[in-house]
Amino acid sequence: MNKKLAAALSGGAVLVLLLSGCSEDEGDKVNDWAKSFCDQAKPQIQKRADAHQIIISTAADSRPAEIQAADSKAFKDIADADRALAKAVETAGVPPIENGEKVQKDVIAELEATARAYDGLKKQVDALDPTNQQKFAEGLKDVADGLTKIEKMDQNALANLENGELGQAMAKQPGCQKPTPSVPKTPSGSASPKAGATATPATSASPKAKASASAES
Repeated sequence: MNKKLAAALSGGAVLVLLLSGCSEDEGDKVNDWAKSFCDQAKPQIQKRADAHQIIISTAADSRPAEIQAADSKAFKDIADADRALAKAVETAGVPPIENGEKVQKDVIAELEATARAYDGLKKQVDALDPTNQQKFAEGLKDVADGLTKIEKMDQNALANLENGELGQAMAKQPGCQKPTPSVPKTPSGSASPKAGATATPATSASPKAKASASAES
């Protein structure tokens, strides 16, 4: 009887070890995926943070042409960063979560759509006439309105990766930490889409401050 009990207990112990091993293995897969993605994402998250800082820090006394150039470059940088983040999600492989393949495809599609939207904003701001201050101000207001909508897309793009165990693993990775913009802050005359302010000839379309990747982005 004792031998049977010992055998049963032994079998139970083996089962516990097996289950424990599976759990640890799953945890390793999650951490490995998070590291793979975040290592690739780090420079892109930094690029997005710097670009947003450029937009919100455009000096209040800047000339329209300077504002136009700053916003145009910022929109291009964010679009390029979002495309690179989509590539990072693809390269990292299917995330080890429920419906991982669908989540991966959705995140890639959302990041690429956001990149195209920022490309559109760049074209829109490039088309403004900086020599006509009144029309420039009106056009910049339209850009700010468009930016409000795109920001929501940008914030949501990585949201499906930032839930549960995978989100916790990403949060621990240095590459996915909220970056400090390297662009110096200056007095801003920006029209914040969040505040719904009206753009003036010496203002820049400005997004609200964003967290990381994440994916912010």
